[in-house]
Amino acid sequence: MTRSARLSSTLLLPWAVLTPAFSSAQEARAKVTCEVTENGAAASGTVSFQLNGKEVTTGACGKELSVVPGTYTAVIRLDGALDGPVKQQSVTLSAAKASTVKADFATGTLEIRIASQGKRAAGMAVIRQGGQQIGTLGSGVAAHLSAGSYQVVARYRVRGVARSCVDT
Repeated sequence: MTRSARLSSTLLLPWAVLTPAFSSAQEARAKVTCEVTENGAAASGTVSFQLNGKEVTTGACGKELSVVPGTYTAVIRLDGALDGPVKQQSVTLSAAKASTVKADFATGTLEIRIASQGKRAAGMAVIRQGGQQIGTLGSGVAAHLSAGSYQVVARYRVRGVARSCVDT
């Protein structure tokens, strides 16, 4: 027997031993769905399951996911909100029982309307919370935000002169 023939037979043996264990691990899966609501009404969102800080799987809420049974941190995100709200919860998933993770997000609508001397004006508003910029909105544009307090800084021009207005 040549040296290369002996080497290939040595490499095949560990693969043959690992294959049955791998296929049985694939069969034992937990089924889980995610339900997201915004102020009690059905909403769109995503969920990811993390194990020791590492993402194991992610998907859209409302669709069933398949995960290896265990204890995870479910990270649920609400789609479409300017501030990108996130809720986390610990969940233990079992192959014997389908599970559901749920999160309700309290939100409100912020609409920016800039006026100068009683007339609508074009401009932009910077939205901040806790000293960090959340996003920007143009005059006449509305956005969903998590319930809370924000600082709004509007910037606009009057007769070519830049102006700012701060509201908290």
